[in-house]
Amino acid sequence: MSSNGFGGLLDAMKRAAAVLRDNDITFALAGSLAVYARGGPETDHDVDFILLPEDAEQALVVLRGAGFRVERPPEDWLFKVYDEHDAMIDLIFSPNRQDPESVTKILKRADVIEVYAIRMKVVSATDALASKLLALREHSVDYEPALAIARALREQVDWDVLAERTKDSPYAKAFFTLADELDLKPP
Repeated sequence: MSSNGFGGLLDAMKRAAAVLRDNDITFALAGSLAVYARGGPETDHDVDFILLPEDAEQALVVLRGAGFRVERPPEDWLFKVYDEHDAMIDLIFSPNRQDPESVTKILKRADVIEVYAIRMKVVSATDALASKLLALREHSVDYEPALAIARALREQVDWDVLAERTKDSPYAKAFFTLADELDLKPP
């Protein structure tokens, strides 16, 4: 987390996005900041960018060259970079262990939105919520983030597409029961 809070996180996002853009690396803002960009609440967690697996190494190179500290965690689906204030940026190239074709589809569905005075692709509300639901596991079942996204962006979510994309997850099925009971889905 950035020592400068939400503003510091936005600064790190803006700077990293400009570096990726200026080096012709296709990416989209994902995670909590994508939800914020679409009208959700502020966050102080981290920045998430989704990018093609074949661009991940080059993204590390150009961000390191721009002064970011890079880290290769043991997980095989993301890299981490940090700005000078330790704001963390996840470079996600295999979200929820999806194949590269899925990443391409997510990037194609992303809209260009101005976020903190820089235009960039932002994942769809449906993809942001699907990502949260598909990340739920037996030892990590916390519906609060998914419910917050549903409350904030419910008019932007394609609920039928979301149900189809998450149909194999028992945790997503439970989420849909909660969403129905809490009247989170629009009529």
